[in-house]
Amino acid sequence: MKYMTAEPFRIKVVEPIKKTTKQYRQECLKKAQYNAFRIRAEDVYVDCITDSGTSAMSQDQWSAMFQGDESYAGCKSFYRMEKSVQDVFGMPYVQPTHQGRAADYIMAQIYAKKDMYAIGNMHFDTFRGNAEVMGCIPLDYCIEEGQKANQDYHPFKGNIDISRMQKLIDTDLDKLCVCIMTVTCNNNGGQPVSMKNIREVSELCKANNIPFVVDSARLAENAYFIKIREPGYENVDIKDITREMFSYAETATMSSKKDGLVNMGGLFVTRNEDVYHQANQIAIVHEGFITYGGMSGRDMEALAVGLQEGTDFEYLSYRVNQVKYLGDRLKEKGIPIIEPAGGHGIYVDGKKFFPQIPQHEYPSQRMVVALYEEAGVRAVEIGACAFGKKDPVTGADIFPELETMRICISRRVYTNNHLDVIVEALGDIYKNRASYKGMRLVYEGPIVSLRHFTAGFELIK
Repeated sequence: MKYMTAEPFRIKVVEPIKKTTKQYRQECLKKAQYNAFRIRAEDVYVDCITDSGTSAMSQDQWSAMFQGDESYAGCKSFYRMEKSVQDVFGMPYVQPTHQGRAADYIMAQIYAKKDMYAIGNMHFDTFRGNAEVMGCIPLDYCIEEGQKANQDYHPFKGNIDISRMQKLIDTDLDKLCVCIMTVTCNNNGGQPVSMKNIREVSELCKANNIPFVVDSARLAENAYFIKIREPGYENVDIKDITREMFSYAETATMSSKKDGLVNMGGLFVTRNEDVYHQANQIAIVHEGFITYGGMSGRDMEALAVGLQEGTDFEYLSYRVNQVKYLGDRLKEKGIPIIEPAGGHGIYVDGKKFFPQIPQHEYPSQRMVVALYEEAGVRAVEIGACAFGKKDPVTGADIFPELETMRICISRRVYTNNHLDVIVEALGDIYKNRASYKGMRLVYEGPIVSLRHFTAGFELIK
């Protein structure tokens, strides 16, 4: 194994990407109101806006798709997918959905209650959006080490703060409707959650009759970190770790577009039969029949294979270490990132990168714009725009503690040469960081939540 350190696959099919000029990209930005989501994908050189649905599928996945059974009810593809899901989750009841936010919608309809608290480490944006639209109040109770964009090492910065959770239970138990653990924790850098913390949170929930749900889009990456960082798990198989993780929860949701290694699909999985039947009813109305839930037979076949490939240790080792490679190279340039590197991307500290730009002038969004302008690399802001909000009483802006630009790495898609493009471009921007000014938000529209998808900006001269 001494020499076998390259990617655990060979490239069989390639997709051409377009190179553009800086002037062309500047025009693209103007037309998009400086929002990376509005830029056409064909005008992007290296696309790191998300790792959702952007994986390269394997020969076995493409082969499996030819077996897709498109029968409306009871298709063979569902049962093959169901078996694979049960193998990874260790839960009996599987409701497919067209993607993760649909599973979040079902989960919110069942568990989230108006004017009540949904506690979590850091809620992923799609559940947060569903909860806020319903009038539920999502609370982020990540440990202190995970709330700041610092460079201090902690192996599990995604953990829930047990003492804070206990205090809330002691004072407002009757207002707590659900606890949701997101693995890995997306908003603070793809940071993992320890098995010990999952177990302790589960015990606290059971003792107080609080439903415990796991948002498991990156379940395999979290299991990998448990295996390499948590004592006692170094010799445990990845799927044994995932099954233990979910043994402590009543329900799990998943955007299969991440660790499922597919381009479309989601899952609502539970061990509670009554909850399963509620999910069936919501799925029939909003997604489709129980055994397809918005997914084609082809997509279910690809997911059945993808879940098995995504929990392979050799693949996960390559995956996580490629992200670490990007983080290490950025650190060599002096660029401030959240450490340690997470599983699916690198998060650059916008406040430290552009210290002269106040948070109300969107420093991380300015970094997104600069990176695309310089190199055609598309990243995403996770900060004042994505998670900023208004005080319901005073109307004053409330900004999140973390202010970052997320650079997501698609699975099995880019080589380290592509990552080097990011490093060199961001390094040049960092050298000239004092010359940059902030941005002004000029359009929000009627969006109640997740405004960063549609917001418009202008540069401050």
